[in-house]
Amino acid sequence: MWLELQIFGFRALWSPYYLLFVLVLSIVYFIITGPKRKQGESKPTTFQQVMFYSGMVLLYIIKGAPIDLMAHIMFTAHMIQMALYYLLFPLLVIKGIPVWIWKKVFDVPVLSSVLRLLTRPLISLLLFNGLFSIYHMPDIFDYAKSSEIAHAVITTVILFTAFCMWLAVYPPIEETDRMSPILKIGFIFANGVLITPACGLIIFSGTPLYDTYSQSGAWLQAMSLCVPTDVLAGLSNQLSGPEYFTSMPITQDQQLGGIIMKVTQEIIFGAIIAHIFFSWFNRERDTIDPLPTHVQTDT
Repeated sequence: MWLELQIFGFRALWSPYYLLFVLVLSIVYFIITGPKRKQGESKPTTFQQVMFYSGMVLLYIIKGAPIDLMAHIMFTAHMIQMALYYLLFPLLVIKGIPVWIWKKVFDVPVLSSVLRLLTRPLISLLLFNGLFSIYHMPDIFDYAKSSEIAHAVITTVILFTAFCMWLAVYPPIEETDRMSPILKIGFIFANGVLITPACGLIIFSGTPLYDTYSQSGAWLQAMSLCVPTDVLAGLSNQLSGPEYFTSMPITQDQQLGGIIMKVTQEIIFGAIIAHIFFSWFNRERDTIDPLPTHVQTDT
């Protein structure tokens, strides 16, 4: 497939403008946490810096590198992109930002009220999973892929709710920590349950659900979201649909995408549950008084 993708050119494959955007975000983080840091504001730890910059690298890989172009050709690539974008990227950013920055964010008047509401466990749980499932309804999905503005707005709103969902699990400031470790484990498990119907609909459908991948007109419209207009216009007579790049039938691609989304979600959620459990276990173990090494008896 890689050789076929070359016909779209460097801009479509590597998104230099998006790379510039990611670099700007990284530079802003460096400046705020470095030269512009005020007295009393601690420097990010090495772990935090690794998490944040890893998040920036991941962001470019899934939204700027060729996988973004492939996501408009194969549903499987789309679901890999969604899993990493919504379930892993927010975690890296949340872990990478120092507490004092989060405190400032939560002190912004209007934003503070919104965040304190939307990071409530039940609200964040239903909001993220609900919007993710609605987005993958065929009519909504095809509409989002037909308009650059609609696609940007819808995916950004879902990303915001993903941040809210993960902030409920890993609250950056103590006053927003509303769940005990056991409730957090239940919260993650509930996430896995709620996302299953959307994956199940995709996996067990015996027919193509999305015009974006099955109808040449809708597919070309979707490709315009990531391929420059002049390049796509020159190729429109040559391209008929995703079958030009892959021999995998559309239905099998769709089913594989649903499976990959579910498996990736299970791996990420399983790792988070293990992290929460063992952190809780070690904390509880450290609070238990040690047994005396020697008991003196009266004689």
